[in-house]
Amino acid sequence: MFSGNSEWRSFVEQEMGPDFFKDLAKGQSPKLLWIGCADSRVPETIVMAAKPGDIFVHRNIANQFHLSDDSARSVLTYAVDNLNVQTIAVVGHTKCGGAAACLGASREPAPENAGETALGRWLGPMTELARNLDLDTIPEDQALDKLVEENVRAQVANVIKTDTIQNAWKNGKDVVVHGWVFEIEHGKIRDLGISATRNSAV
Repeated sequence: MFSGNSEWRSFVEQEMGPDFFKDLAKGQSPKLLWIGCADSRVPETIVMAAKPGDIFVHRNIANQFHLSDDSARSVLTYAVDNLNVQTIAVVGHTKCGGAAACLGASREPAPENAGETALGRWLGPMTELARNLDLDTIPEDQALDKLVEENVRAQVANVIKTDTIQNAWKNGKDVVVHGWVFEIEHGKIRDLGISATRNSAV
């Protein structure tokens, strides 16, 4: 692990110059807030070919943005109000284990103890979303892809509902909220075409 860090540090200094880290230590001005999944196969800086300092990040299981989650809302508020980030992307991905778990759970009666574990409580809203999508009529792989996309739509809608975004728009800030899906099998980010600005809504 540490040898990898040494190799990376040397590579960055060669590519960006010997003063890159000194300059980085002076502060950050990221252009993008990435709200994504904790999956190890979706490293936002790498898939966006970005440099340290380019992307402000919040990641969790199945790229959720619960309105009751102070962690997610704090990240959003700091990004918009303090760092003046104007581009926000909720990013789901194909082959998502969290989405697959919710899809499976949606096909069974909800157990009485579903809310007794942290993971059960966290994924509860997505499991309910899966139940409401009537996904039993389509093949399994298509059902999972559909759930991933609809989950991104739901989380974009949640981000837009926050006082952070509403106040930013009222104050004339050109904050844009996007919904994307990273296709692991292709290494490609796909825009779902649901972007919202102060002049439009999802």
